[in-house]
Amino acid sequence: MIRDRQDLLRYLDADRMGLRRSGHRPSPYDEVWIFQRLLRRVEYLHNTGANGLLRRYWSWRLHRQSVRCGFEIPLNTFGPGLSIAHRGTIVVHPDARIGANCRIHVDVVIGTRPGPPPEPAPRIGDNCYIGPGAKIFGDVELGPNLVVGANAVVNRSYPQGRITIAGAPARPISETPSDEYIIATRSQG
Repeated sequence: MIRDRQDLLRYLDADRMGLRRSGHRPSPYDEVWIFQRLLRRVEYLHNTGANGLLRRYWSWRLHRQSVRCGFEIPLNTFGPGLSIAHRGTIVVHPDARIGANCRIHVDVVIGTRPGPPPEPAPRIGDNCYIGPGAKIFGDVELGPNLVVGANAVVNRSYPQGRITIAGAPARPISETPSDEYIIATRSQG
């Protein structure tokens, strides 16, 4: 969670590295990086209780960019190093919690199961890769360095992490962790 200006700068730098961008400002055509920078700025303003008018202006800009890109990502759900692969539908429940260095692709849904009583939202660890079309529902916990394959439907917890899961319903298919898919992890090794 971004609590002060130093946290904001750290999150922005981690997101830039996760997206493999050089420089410190996105081009006018880099809509994903523009979205992520706006997301972090609004998180900062929201968490620090900034001026209401200023916060509303930046929230409005974030909403416009969110609609343009097809993202429905609430504040304070992703840790630093978020890497959205490209534009396209991504829906995340406001109560979901995703750790640092998450790589997420198009057509991903992270939410709760429908109907009463409401279940807790998914909790996803650090250095996770979520493939295109993946659906993660319900009270599930996914451990660190986990790979969720394309079009997987995850409705069970895998808290141990360091595996690849795929299928509908998702099940372990490999002992391969996310090291090959996450940019920040590769640079550390």
